[in-house]
Amino acid sequence: MDIDCLPFKKTGYFSNLICDYIAGDKKVASLYNRFPDLEGFKGQIAEKGRSFPSDHRKILAESLRKQYEGLDASKVTLQNISDLNEGNTFTVVTGHQLNLFTGPLYFLYKIISTINLTKELKKKYPKYNFVPIYWMATEDHDFDEINYFNFQGKKIQWNKDASGAVGHLDTEGLKEVFQTFSNAIGSSSNAEFLKELFENAYLKHGTLTEATRFLANALFKDYGLVIVDGDDVELKRLLIPYATKDLFEQTAFKMVSETIEKMDSDYTVQVNPREINYFYLIEGLRERILEANGKYGVHGQSIIWEKQELLNELEAHPERFSPNVIARPLYQEVILPNLCYIGGGGEIAYWLELKSAFEAMEVPFPILLLRNSALVITEKQSEKLKKMQLSEEDLFLKQSSLINKKIREISNIDIDFSPQKKLLEEQFKDLYELAEQTDKSFIGAVKAQEVKQKKGLDNLEKRLLKAQKRKLKDHVLRMTDIQNQLFPGKSLQERNLNFSELYLEYGEELIPMLVKALKPLQLEFTVITV
Repeated sequence: MDIDCLPFKKTGYFSNLICDYIAGDKKVASLYNRFPDLEGFKGQIAEKGRSFPSDHRKILAESLRKQYEGLDASKVTLQNISDLNEGNTFTVVTGHQLNLFTGPLYFLYKIISTINLTKELKKKYPKYNFVPIYWMATEDHDFDEINYFNFQGKKIQWNKDASGAVGHLDTEGLKEVFQTFSNAIGSSSNAEFLKELFENAYLKHGTLTEATRFLANALFKDYGLVIVDGDDVELKRLLIPYATKDLFEQTAFKMVSETIEKMDSDYTVQVNPREINYFYLIEGLRERILEANGKYGVHGQSIIWEKQELLNELEAHPERFSPNVIARPLYQEVILPNLCYIGGGGEIAYWLELKSAFEAMEVPFPILLLRNSALVITEKQSEKLKKMQLSEEDLFLKQSSLINKKIREISNIDIDFSPQKKLLEEQFKDLYELAEQTDKSFIGAVKAQEVKQKKGLDNLEKRLLKAQKRKLKDHVLRMTDIQNQLFPGKSLQERNLNFSELYLEYGEELIPMLVKALKPLQLEFTVITV
């Protein structure tokens, strides 16, 4: 296995905000608490240790013990849950939707980044314990985002009428998905393992929450991963004081709105806060809570409360109050002794909007770490790349740029008119001076002629390139084919491929291989050639 790294900025797949953040740019400094390096965790441990109540630890450990009943948890996972009772134990968290059969490949990268960071922290700070957490997004209601996965260029989809929180959904209809997957995957020993894993997760559990917990545990239990379901009445009780501030004082809305106004104009706002950042959650329903003229209601429903009635409902049934994308991060930090959140570029971008809201709620803001991203290249693909003299950086170019670059490199004529354009500019410089000295009204005519001739050179260059592409058609086809294999749908491999395709190739060595390759604090894109 060869491991190479590439700066995130050079890939062209990450926003200005994220690239500036991982570079430590001063423009972003006000948006985070501590930078994601080993030294930054020293202060984070001290701050979280001072502020996290011991009774929260007991409630958390007991809730997790109940959530794990009936699951074949490893000794190391059970020990991690027990350690959460102790004041010297802290967590590192990643979160993800309940995507069918893990969804895109980066599900693995998120969790492995989390596991590996806890290992690095243990080496640096041996007197503390660090627990890797996967937070299941059981309360999300975007079923269309999670009801499929891609396999060998085809979409394998769970067709079902769904409403409310996806974690509550029963697994009816997944037998048909299993049959489709089984027919497509073949009968190798690795394929048989994947079939058994799918069947045990989805056909032997009643809800999507239970199925996803089983699946994540089966893949990562040996690494001590602890899986958390926030859709839990006892954990939600800890959220009541913070939900009250959001519902009746609009704290998060005010603070996040101010942060967005102050953000650099080069950055895209990832999410906008609402006046109230909670949904009302009951069976089959997850809808926004709204306020109008001093009364509170649920969007699209006939449910109405006076202020005191809503407060009574929150106190009696905290499990019915589901935080949205703005409030969920706070919930996570309230119930976990957490030091760091690991997420993708979009997630880190919205977390960077939230620091002032955390400060107003008097909850420590965690360190934010961009998850590992990776491109996995097989031995066969690597040989093709060497034959075509394609570098790793070449692969990240847009396809048209890749083709033009390589055609110029391998062509027996030089199709680069830069010298001619430079000479043309020098000639027109003399013409501008002549027009300036004789009749300034001719400057516009000179400019028009310069633009016309430059455009003519551009067109000629494009025509010659096109002719060379035809001449080197086979080479172009081979280049585009290998790039399409590694960047399916002209997107990053990790955003499209399901882990099952790599598992067919590498079997039980896949996860250990990724654990060995991914370095969470390296802050670069990883290219793995096996």
